Amino acid sequence: MKVVEEILTINVKPGWKKGTKITFQEKGNKLPNMTLADLVFIVDERPNDVFSRDGNDLIVTQNISLADALTGYTVNITTLDGRNLTIPVNNVIHPDYEEVVAREGMPLSKDPTKKGDLRIKFNIKFPAWLSSDEKVGIKRLLAAD
Repeated sequence: MKVVEEILTINVKPGWKKGTKITFQEKGNKLPNMTLADLVFIVDERPNDVFSRDGNDLIVTQNISLADALTGYTVNITTLDGRNLTIPVNNVIHPDYEEVVAREGMPLSKDPTKKGDLRIKFNIKFPAWLSSDEKVGIKRLLAAD
């Protein structure tokens, strides 16, 4: 059997999703009395320490204090392409709150000039214990008239 060596190049496009297939027609092994097989590569994604992906959206989770959740918080994020974003969140942040920053997610593979969204989720750290005086003070501050 003759061994043939050939270099094949894959130009990975921004925004390609896990499972995208790249096929090189008739570049695989040849068996006797058979045509050359196709060589197929399947794109996988490496995990990222900061972001996860949901379609074309990127998701990041910020750990914040209860005080920041109630009074406002500024998110500072370095994007995958190295830009620094500063996103002020002035709303009250509750456990299910999500701040969405349009067009800061993954590039769309069919149109890399467009992007998905950046979705910021929050993990609010509640105090493990409050003194009686602290409880009274918080009730007084948060009491509805």
